[in-house]
Amino acid sequence: MTDYNKEFIYDIEAIPGERWFPKESNFEDDMNEYWGDWGVSSEVDTLKAVLIRRPGKEVEDFDPDAVRFSDEPLDVELMRKQHDNVAQIYKDFGAKVYYVEEQREDRPNAVFCRDLMFMTPEGAILTRPGMAARRGEERYVAQALAKYGVPILKTVAGDGMFEGANAMWVDRHTCVVSTGVRCNRSGYEQVKHELERMGVEVYHMQQPYSNIHIDGLMNPISHDKVLIHASQVPYDIIDMLKKKGYEILEAPSQSEVRERFACNFVALEPNHIVIAEGPVRTIELLEKHGVKVETYPRSPRAKAVSTASQHFSREVKTCFADM
Repeated sequence: MTDYNKEFIYDIEAIPGERWFPKESNFEDDMNEYWGDWGVSSEVDTLKAVLIRRPGKEVEDFDPDAVRFSDEPLDVELMRKQHDNVAQIYKDFGAKVYYVEEQREDRPNAVFCRDLMFMTPEGAILTRPGMAARRGEERYVAQALAKYGVPILKTVAGDGMFEGANAMWVDRHTCVVSTGVRCNRSGYEQVKHELERMGVEVYHMQQPYSNIHIDGLMNPISHDKVLIHASQVPYDIIDMLKKKGYEILEAPSQSEVRERFACNFVALEPNHIVIAEGPVRTIELLEKHGVKVETYPRSPRAKAVSTASQHFSREVKTCFADM
């Protein structure tokens, strides 16, 4: 080697490794540290936060035939007062109440926030409503979720349709998702994929043509009790619930289920629910089984709003199914 070549030979230091390693943890485990106290895997664990839409301009002037909201004139101020009463029940219980502050003025059904998102242990699945007259409501729910720091895991897309009330938690590892006029097979498969990724077993339920959402037909009261409209819930779903240790309580009146929303309630904690007054026989049944029932007045001229809230956060209790 010539002296000239030696002159251009250098001792180059080896490039060091990055000297850090990724944090290999689950999103659910990281939730509180990086996002906040969000996440739901139960319909009955202690309620910690809800998202609601206080009736705004969207309920003041609308075409009933176009939006399927109400065929009778509404007492808007009474509706707002009753909505505030429900919000106060949540606050008195200790739950935080968050609001969807903006909304389209031609979407009166937007007060039913439960349909616009579905909460999971890792955050929200943003829905795609079945009714054309409700499309676009979910945009403003997405804005609210971003504002409050709730992660959005999935937006139902493509030709999928899915509404939040088409899904019901049984326990941390079990969920029922229904198809029907508000959730098609594409929407079902999209939601199922996300849930299965989280280790959740999904049970399919065919929604009857006469009903649009699961919570019109059945609703858990505690970790071992569920209220059902017996003539409308498929046997395989009841069989699954019984095998998981649930006591099946049958709503005693079809009229109360259909006209007074007997299955539409929100659990504040196990065996403690909020429901609109009216389904007297159902309330008596629940109280006989040790359920604390809080009611609020509901006028025929103010549309029911008790289950319009979406459960933002519940106390996380992992429930293991019998193997």
